[in-house]
Amino acid sequence: CKSLLIKILNVSRSSIYYQRKMHGKDLNFSKTISAVMDKHRGYGSLRIALSLKVSEGRVRRIKQKFNLYPLNSKRKPKKRRDRNTEIAKYPNLTENLLVLAPRTIYASDFTYIPFNGKFVYLATVIDLFSREIVGWCISTRHTTNLVKAALLDSIQRTGATPKISHSDQGSEYKSQGYQHFLKASDIECSMSSKASPWQNGYQESFYCGFKEDLGNAKDFETLGELVEGIHRTINYYNKDRIHTALKMSPQEFFTKFQRENIANQQLLKQA
Repeated sequence: CKSLLIKILNVSRSSIYYQRKMHGKDLNFSKTISAVMDKHRGYGSLRIALSLKVSEGRVRRIKQKFNLYPLNSKRKPKKRRDRNTEIAKYPNLTENLLVLAPRTIYASDFTYIPFNGKFVYLATVIDLFSREIVGWCISTRHTTNLVKAALLDSIQRTGATPKISHSDQGSEYKSQGYQHFLKASDIECSMSSKASPWQNGYQESFYCGFKEDLGNAKDFETLGELVEGIHRTINYYNKDRIHTALKMSPQEFFTKFQRENIANQQLLKQA
């Protein structure tokens, strides 16, 4: 019967066996991809490829063949922006700036998470060199204290004060309380142009992936569980989630930089 089928289709016996073998390999690899997607539900083809150390094209082919796509699609989070406010006098100091060392240039922003008919606000501070979230604060109100506490948290966690703190032109960042804090800490203020969210793109990108990794806030029964979920998701982003620009997690990138920097200093001493 097999011989007859081969004659009718005019194909070789070896090609049929090869196709079966390839399908078996693809099936096994699809299970590997599924396992990565289960662990990292925000991973696209590139991050999966980096995680498995294979080509992105191979991952895309298997995903298409076995229809492996996440149930929740990526949606850019929206945030209420300040309108009819005066344009800030602070320039964008990060534009075309090449950041060569960690703990020097930070970017701040906050987002809101709908929960039980109200909003929970998360303010974060990101290191533009390592892409690590170095400080954050959670509150039920978006105030100057929220964004100031996030920046203070970054200083306490890292033991370092940045040279520049960048943000958008939100009223919280333009407030006297926040500006006085920057001045007292000897931090230069940098701001995006009005209605130019791409000028704070690192934060925009972080929140997009963060909300997908966090999942639906309705899945958390209490505010305490949501707060715990937020902390867990930030730690996951810092320690485990592959950043496509870094080809590794932010914390791994920072540790690698420190290790290489120490090695270079030792070589200079020996020279």
